[in-house]
Amino acid sequence: MHILLTGGTGLIGQHLCRLWSAQGHRLTVWSRSPRQVEKRCGSGVRGIARLEDIADDEALDVVVNLAGAPIASRPWTSMRRVELWNSRITLTEQLLRWLENRTQRPEVLVSGSAVGWYGDGGERELTEASPPVKSDFASQLCVAWEETASRAQGLGVRVVLVRTGLVLASDGGLLARLRWPFKLGLGGPIGNGRQWMPWVHVDDYVAAINFLVRNRDASGPYNACAPEPARNLEFSRCLGRALHRPAFMPLPAPLLKLGLGELSVLLLGGQRAYPARLLEAGFSFSYTDLQPALDDLSKAL
Repeated sequence: MHILLTGGTGLIGQHLCRLWSAQGHRLTVWSRSPRQVEKRCGSGVRGIARLEDIADDEALDVVVNLAGAPIASRPWTSMRRVELWNSRITLTEQLLRWLENRTQRPEVLVSGSAVGWYGDGGERELTEASPPVKSDFASQLCVAWEETASRAQGLGVRVVLVRTGLVLASDGGLLARLRWPFKLGLGGPIGNGRQWMPWVHVDDYVAAINFLVRNRDASGPYNACAPEPARNLEFSRCLGRALHRPAFMPLPAPLLKLGLGELSVLLLGGQRAYPARLLEAGFSFSYTDLQPALDDLSKAL
């Protein structure tokens, strides 16, 4: 297969490139830094600066759209909101215009989203059939992103929407940020620690995307998170055990709200998300319990 990725140089993109390269697929990454693609994504992965660098008569089987500026890296100022919007919705609109003008189109578009689509769900169990619970900026961003990507159905393209949980990996993402505070004995729960954290081991996440690409009956939204979400307090304790460090230093909610503003809802709220549709489709998770997942990843932390 010929697979086009956006966001291919990010954490998930690099893992996908390794998997699909090993399977012998042809990979193209649309990137602002195409010369860095082969270094980050592996030998033989082509980097392009413009979608038009893919010829109209060049066969394209799959598009995986994961591009997006990190949502939790800085407070949501007006300028930052525009950047987050452009990196997701505007980029996806550009991708759709390009697909519309192509004679040959891919069979499937897998487009990123997040369990933040539901907003802060409190104690509710959230499946793909659940409506949004609360509307904050993160939820509005995900809703718009999914609505934009879904327009590819009108072009005859199967659309899969991946509502991502907290991806746990030893080489980046959440664990990379938490590694040193916990190793220094400064880790602990956030706020009251009762908020749900819908997590997923990176190997399961990558396997789920591969599964959805190959399953021709798969379309619409899928919660990409383990079947057993954890509360923040449990997550902190499990990570402390995996790193053989204490985890009792709480991060007070008022301090987060003062420093991060509305962005703090991502840390103080959560989603008790359940991957109902993935399980119904026959996908099998390798890591369903948090402690074994963190124990596995801590070997490389």
